[in-house]
Amino acid sequence: MLAFVTAAVYLLLAATAACAQGIKLEPKYFKVDEFVLESGQSIRNMVVEYATLGEPRKDIDGNIANAVVSPHGWSGNYAQTVALAKDLVGAGKPLDPQKYFIIFPTALGSPGSSSPSVSGMGAKFPRYTVGDMINAQYRLVTEGLGIKRLAGVMGISMGGYQTLQWITQYPDMMDWAVPIAASLRADGRNLGIFGVMSYTITTDPAYRDGDYKEQPKEAMRRAFMGTYLWYFGAEYYRTQFRTEEQALKGLADAGLGSDKMDANDIVWRNNAMAVYNVTAKLPQVQAEVLVVGVDEDELFPPKEGLQPIAAGIKGANLFTFSSPLGHIGSAVHIGKAVPAINAFLKRVESR
Repeated sequence: MLAFVTAAVYLLLAATAACAQGIKLEPKYFKVDEFVLESGQSIRNMVVEYATLGEPRKDIDGNIANAVVSPHGWSGNYAQTVALAKDLVGAGKPLDPQKYFIIFPTALGSPGSSSPSVSGMGAKFPRYTVGDMINAQYRLVTEGLGIKRLAGVMGISMGGYQTLQWITQYPDMMDWAVPIAASLRADGRNLGIFGVMSYTITTDPAYRDGDYKEQPKEAMRRAFMGTYLWYFGAEYYRTQFRTEEQALKGLADAGLGSDKMDANDIVWRNNAMAVYNVTAKLPQVQAEVLVVGVDEDELFPPKEGLQPIAAGIKGANLFTFSSPLGHIGSAVHIGKAVPAINAFLKRVESR
């Protein structure tokens, strides 16, 4: 499985047309001359990469009525949901292109959209937040695609962060939302995991305070090895890693996932996650919400990560399922949640 994850990371980082399970996505680009961040700083010529699937359907007033945004997770781009969470996309599935006009944006800070590496600014790229990611997507949706209201938002992991940010930042913008494998804020062990990841990179002499000429590859490899200790369920590690040699070899393979990444992109993205917190805005949520996650997820355990979301949003429901892959199972085994998600969507849309 670790080899599978490494291969998947390579796939998700490709900033080219994506084709998986017979679904072809072609990247498009929305540009903003000057994008003002929550900090007050701005990004000139800001770019949002995105792809769409399905056709827009208009209501009697001429407004697009079937648009859904599907944000990606930490290591991906616009193609991640189609590539990894294949049971979410397709005919009869929750993200059905025969039913919805689905928008897959590459998040601000991830290559394809404006980021430290893509912009050429490196360490001079301004710090951004998950709120800035959603403001960029909001402008894509409203200005770039002319959509006044979304049917819904659905995303996994960091895509779940973005889903929750959408429904708290623009609470009257959508009918429903499905945050998967996420939490209300970055804290505790989760905050530490990604903090150590960034610390491992930034304290390496090869990082040169972000002004490197070549990627600090060894630091990035070590950072990925440590982070992946939390991506799978405990039972998976017990069955796959029976000796120290097997454990280190498996984690070293996972560390190869950093080879096509940029150090500043990683650190800036982790900084955005570190200040993420939508707790105070939960009372503003108007969308119908189904929270989904994995019982064995050690990044976002149900008790600490998922239950507070469902408890904090009026009328929200919670569905969890079992996967030995832990957090990775939230994408790879999401098919276990499809009946519950489909039932939720049917119920919401029948009202």
